[in-house]
Amino acid sequence: MQTITNYLALLVLCLCVQLSNAQDSIPKVNKEKIETLKALKEQINEEEREFLKVEVEAINIRLEKGEITNTEAEVLKQEVAKKRALNIENRIAIINNKIALLERNEEGYKTQNDEDLSKIGVSIGGEEGSFAGVKINSKNKPKKYDKRTTSDLVLAFGLNNAIIEGESLDDSPYKFGGSRFIEIGWAWKTRVFKNSNFLRFKYGYSLQINGLKPKDNMYFVKQDNLTELEEFPYDLKKSKLSITNLVFPVHFEIGPSKKIEKDTYFRYSTKKQFKLGLGGYAGFNIGTRQKLKYKLDGERIKEKQKRGLNTTDLVYGLSGYMAFGNAALYVKYDLSPIFKDQLVDQNNISIGVRFDMD
Repeated sequence: MQTITNYLALLVLCLCVQLSNAQDSIPKVNKEKIETLKALKEQINEEEREFLKVEVEAINIRLEKGEITNTEAEVLKQEVAKKRALNIENRIAIINNKIALLERNEEGYKTQNDEDLSKIGVSIGGEEGSFAGVKINSKNKPKKYDKRTTSDLVLAFGLNNAIIEGESLDDSPYKFGGSRFIEIGWAWKTRVFKNSNFLRFKYGYSLQINGLKPKDNMYFVKQDNLTELEEFPYDLKKSKLSITNLVFPVHFEIGPSKKIEKDTYFRYSTKKQFKLGLGGYAGFNIGTRQKLKYKLDGERIKEKQKRGLNTTDLVYGLSGYMAFGNAALYVKYDLSPIFKDQLVDQNNISIGVRFDMD
């Protein structure tokens, strides 16, 4: 009997040694992945609880509005609670399977849909952009029930010129086709009224570059604090003044929108809708440059003059756009003169197209 006991003890000891060696055989990189996946289990619980919180809040809002009864609200709450509990169970099962694969395979494990398990670890998801509950490089967050503020990239470009005091635009000394502007910026849009999206407040910042190309071989010269056009002593191939402004536009935007209602959130969409925006902007001149190209004794010369040329430091003006969807006809007019302390004021005017890419 003692001999059998000794053999059993020896067998248990061998098994313990083998298990210890098996643990040690897991590569360090796999251990790190396993620890990351284990940590994701808690994240899954937090995410699903947050989703449940938002869904219950949405149900309560519908109950307060009288859209559903108390009984219906309780049924809906039980359904979303059950769904989230099953989500947790299924997603954690996926994590456990990934851990088991890593523990059994010393060199990692590749599948058709996962290039490498080392890329799994930022987030495990069960919503859009995921496969079998695994979402790469993203964290699931529930959508806000009512999102009153959105943002988008603004891009505009077109023709540029100047309105000169006492003269018509037809008499402008600047080329119509050659003088252009470009604007790029970021804008936020906030719904003004709680239960209507007809009026929106749009605000942000933009970088505007206004270009003026003089006619008739002329260029800008500053003399005695006055900036004037003079004829260049050689034949100019190019003469262009570029003024760069950092401005902060503000517009009130009106127009219809489509309301999209879901169980847990709603949104107003202005895609493929008419929009009219009216407002203005104010900011700073952050750079002025005159570019000249000409030939001298057969040699091509390029000059870039970056001195101020007495341009206005503080800029402000009016602007507006008329849009359908994301594309708009855009007009802006500087109330501030282009040059300071002039006998005759010149004010920049631009017309072109604008894209609000939300």
